[in-house]
Amino acid sequence: MATGTATQSIARTAGKAAETFIAPKDGVAHVSGDRSVPLLHKTIPEQFAETAQRHADRDAAVFLGQDRRFTWAELAETVDAFAAGLLALGLEKGDRIGIWSPNRWEWLVTQFATARIGLILVNINPAYRLSELDYALNKVGCRALVTAASFKSSDYLGMLATLAPELATAEPGRLRARKLPSLEIVIRMGEENSPGMLNFGDVLAMGGRDEHERLDAISETLKPDDAINIQFTSGTTGAPKGATLTHDNIVNNGNFVTSAIKLTSEDRLCIPVPFYHCFGMSMGSMGCVTKGAAMIFPGEGFEPGATLKAIEAERCTGVYGVPTMFVAMLDHPDFKTFDLSSLRTGIMAGSPCPIEVMKKVISLMNMREVTIAYGMTETSPVSFQSSTDDPLEKRVSTVGRIQPHVECKVVDAEGRTAAVSEAGELCTRGYSVMKGYWEDAEKTAEAIDPDGWMHTGDLATIDAEGFGNIVGRVKDMVIRGGENVYPREVEEFLYRNPKVREVQVFGVPDKKYGEELAAWIVLKPGETSTEDEIRAFCQGQIAHYKIPRYVRFKESLPMTVTGKAQKFVMRDEMSEELGLVEERTA
Repeated sequence: MATGTATQSIARTAGKAAETFIAPKDGVAHVSGDRSVPLLHKTIPEQFAETAQRHADRDAAVFLGQDRRFTWAELAETVDAFAAGLLALGLEKGDRIGIWSPNRWEWLVTQFATARIGLILVNINPAYRLSELDYALNKVGCRALVTAASFKSSDYLGMLATLAPELATAEPGRLRARKLPSLEIVIRMGEENSPGMLNFGDVLAMGGRDEHERLDAISETLKPDDAINIQFTSGTTGAPKGATLTHDNIVNNGNFVTSAIKLTSEDRLCIPVPFYHCFGMSMGSMGCVTKGAAMIFPGEGFEPGATLKAIEAERCTGVYGVPTMFVAMLDHPDFKTFDLSSLRTGIMAGSPCPIEVMKKVISLMNMREVTIAYGMTETSPVSFQSSTDDPLEKRVSTVGRIQPHVECKVVDAEGRTAAVSEAGELCTRGYSVMKGYWEDAEKTAEAIDPDGWMHTGDLATIDAEGFGNIVGRVKDMVIRGGENVYPREVEEFLYRNPKVREVQVFGVPDKKYGEELAAWIVLKPGETSTEDEIRAFCQGQIAHYKIPRYVRFKESLPMTVTGKAQKFVMRDEMSEELGLVEERTA
């Protein structure tokens, strides 16, 4: 813990707006965000209703891939219709309802309809495959699932039929599946009908007068600190954990993140990042709701050409993305033909940003007020963000300064607060910290200490001006194209292969994705295998970005004398073998 005067100074100023500070004091890496702007103690439906009423006739959401547009009034009406339909199906406050879909208008409606009546929305990664879907639905006991029919190579309906063959003969809304005992209701998107499932449009029309009249009464019972969303994060234990977020978490982080880019109701924000992730749902849709800004969705998934076309056609003033998305747009063969003069701002986050990419985004995409943000799902997500007027050097070399109403410190291996600019584990405390991991008190206690500090697992520094920088990871998480992958989870899956005796998974540098996964495998005596066979074993079972790009078979793995895997040795040897160099510069 922090020592002496530093801790006392911070504690005295934490609750007084006039005395708050952003730069560290007393030479220690411990900062507290501004508190002059109060927190919004509102539920999601409260904030949504206020915005929809204030900006009724203005654009709320545009889904170019589906040719669907909503004003705020139209969106509110559709949200209420779907919420009433969910009530008609017998769903009740506190029930979990999963959503498994790319960026579609039904996702947005489901997000705010579930919040309207206190259902806990469970975000399921569109890239999940059978074993991951099975785990997610059962871990949190989803009573209902809203799903797309398919996306790219993912046949969602086919995978559901594999897990729950009982759908073929089930009455819609009354599923009884052996492998998915909690799941009763499956609602599919699109115009077609599927055995055992309800159609999204039918649910929109299902609510009667009684259900519509109940909506306000239910919303009034909700509290800002109620759990309202579960997002799965890859875990070092080999299985994802359900980070449980509240109205307070999501409303306030969305508000502060968009305030940092000076978003207003006059803005039109292009959102090509996925809904299932905090970037799309909290920073994106919820952030726009706090400001009344229009949400522009180029398509179901990210395509550089479609995103550039959307920015031009809809005169977007801001755009979100992970660094690889911006690289793809800048490298598009027709990039110079698009009119991006409407752009002003945006956020680049999800993985470290190469300095040259940031400079090109500012100069070639007209994003002179672009910001960098850092966070994690468990903190709603953003803790640090640069300002639109920060010097370019700071915007390209740091993750900005601490967000309002958040407290952060860097600690050493003994838990003592580090000195300014000294590396250590970043810890976060404040309104943004999750409620905990769903029904996992042990893992929650490992992540959040008794004083309320969320231990991020990231190695960071905080300089004398309060700017943060992420310099590594305490654990061995790999960030591939903005997706967090914990090698232990992939290792646990590969151990299911009967030929595998030992396996270690780690990251190696990659020019396109920042990092790629590599696996070193020791086979059982007498067994033989190939790289293609190992990758084929993963196909359809784990998300594509978790499948190792490189596979090598070894007689033994480098270990310490105490039996711990030396992943840094593997990474160095593999990088040298492949002729790879570290591409990330910030």
